[in-house]
Amino acid sequence: MDTKELLKKVRKIEIKTRRLSDHIFSGEYHTSFKGRGMTFSEVRQYQYGDDIRNIDWNVTARYNEAHVKVFEEERELTMMLMVDISGSESFGSKNQFKKDIVTEIAATMAFSATQNNDKIGLILFSDQIELYIPPKKGRSHVLRIIRELIEFEPKSHKTDIAQALKFLSSTQKKKAIVFVISDFMSEDYEHTLKIASKKHDITGIRVYDIREQQMPNVGMVSMLDAETGQIQLIDTSSKTVRFNYEKYYNEKLNYFKETFSKSGAGVVNTRVDESYVTKLLGYFKSR
Repeated sequence: MDTKELLKKVRKIEIKTRRLSDHIFSGEYHTSFKGRGMTFSEVRQYQYGDDIRNIDWNVTARYNEAHVKVFEEERELTMMLMVDISGSESFGSKNQFKKDIVTEIAATMAFSATQNNDKIGLILFSDQIELYIPPKKGRSHVLRIIRELIEFEPKSHKTDIAQALKFLSSTQKKKAIVFVISDFMSEDYEHTLKIASKKHDITGIRVYDIREQQMPNVGMVSMLDAETGQIQLIDTSSKTVRFNYEKYYNEKLNYFKETFSKSGAGVVNTRVDESYVTKLLGYFKSR
């Protein structure tokens, strides 16, 4: 992709996702994810209904009139976007690749965080850490994240969520809001998720295509495994083959749901042909 085409694509995603974050998500995001606590803001005259526990007795004695301390939420947070860029993310069957939806979701979340003056960081992973961008603030930083999401080419096409969560725990010492965006066709990440969830507020956003759930009966087909790069001849007319594929898919799906639930982490499921806006808003409001 040449520079001109890349910038055009970045701008298109910015316009769409920034509008969503400005008008829809910023308020919900602010409400759903609280700051680190309350910090002192100012002292003002006591008003009917104020909590008497907040009366500043020193100022009250000085002015011979009741004054209270005013506190405000210490708002600044860090958002970490952990994005799966393995081979399976390039799957798509309805004029929309999973990768495109993943990019839009990540961009929307990043602009929502920017609206609240929070820092945003990025971890792109396969079965290794492909790219790490430390958390920073600002529009130009978010645009860099979008550029990487669009054009970064992974070295590996496999997936290892546990490896990515280990990296998160080692680099983010303070509590962060973490969105893991993947199809979660992975396993053996229960232990690392449990550890990471104790420190961070983690949400798994599963992006999937309806055609991945069941193998269609279309006879003998050459299939490319996006994660191994191997081409295999598959007899899709075989009930056993279709049953085993569906069993494998459902095992991964159930593992994702159970593992995140046990760890106290949030879950969002969105199909590529569904409105991720509706799914994310519903999730924020339910928190």
